Amino acid sequence: MLIMLREYILQNWASVMILLAFAVMLKTTVFLDHKVIRRMYILIIGLFVFSIAVFEEFYLEKLGLYMNARITLMAIRYSITPLIIAMILYTFGKNAKGYIFIPALVVAGVNFLSIPTGIVFSLDEAGQLHRGPLGYLPYIAVGVYSFILVFILFKQSNRLATETIPILFLSFSFISGLGLPFILGKAYSEIFVTTIVVALFIYYVFSILQLTSKDSLTGLLNRQAYYAAVKGNSRDITALVSIDMNGLKAINDTKGHVAGDEALKSLARCFLRAVGTKQPVYRIGGDEFLIVCLHTGEDEIKQLIERIEKNVSETEYKCAVGYSYCSDGTKDIDAMLKESDEMMYRNKAAFYENLGPGGHGDRTV
Repeated sequence: MLIMLREYILQNWASVMILLAFAVMLKTTVFLDHKVIRRMYILIIGLFVFSIAVFEEFYLEKLGLYMNARITLMAIRYSITPLIIAMILYTFGKNAKGYIFIPALVVAGVNFLSIPTGIVFSLDEAGQLHRGPLGYLPYIAVGVYSFILVFILFKQSNRLATETIPILFLSFSFISGLGLPFILGKAYSEIFVTTIVVALFIYYVFSILQLTSKDSLTGLLNRQAYYAAVKGNSRDITALVSIDMNGLKAINDTKGHVAGDEALKSLARCFLRAVGTKQPVYRIGGDEFLIVCLHTGEDEIKQLIERIEKNVSETEYKCAVGYSYCSDGTKDIDAMLKESDEMMYRNKAAFYENLGPGGHGDRTV
């Protein structure tokens, strides 16, 4: 037992240290919701169990002992990976529901059914692995979950490199488990846990860093991030799009601030669905939003505004939009912002004029 423990520590020390550091950082993190932190603790425990299962499986293989224990550990190894990806989706995916685990649990059931039937894998008397009719099911499950992970995390991101690169890095750690075992052999499976631990920890660190530049309510970039983006970067900016919600004060006064918060979050989703990768969205005030357009033509700007108006029209809310365009990036940013705001305020004034004397909105009357 002591020899096995020594071997485990030697092979998994890096993973254990990172997981311990992960747990300590979570203990001192004040930016994340308590529910998210609890789920991340479950992830840490799951990864620790995963490392033990993988180590014991290959340790017993080297000794050529306990065939039944080996095949059980193999079922655990094949089952844990999709469950861990599902847990990551459940932890970091906004509004993720528990049914995200159902496919992973089905795959786990099939893997354990393979112990007596060999439907996924089996071991011969010499301890050699043989794949059954569903031999590639665990790899397919990991591939599908990895795709869903990229899709959901990317969809709820601001499409900036600072967010998309960590997402791709995290996903690559799982996708690598699909091809590299066939290229590098079973030796890769022994370091797969460390790969996942490192990728998840890096994603967590990036997530914490991003919170300093994000608006906590809507998930959009905040005013500080806007100042950082435009500083020394004006030549890349060809347009600013100013957006202001109509009627937020009326919603707050009649339905309460919770309803007002929901309205702002709904509009934020409309904007994120409309923009492209070179059009980050910022919440710069209570109901004030700004889209910074990089290397974007004026026709594209008009199409962007049409998409925004279409998305917003599908909700119960209204907003005013204005923009300022400069093809060569030579116009001063403050001047562009003023021009964009002026167009937006004209749009807003027209909205309230159309409401007539009985209309209610944000203006003091």
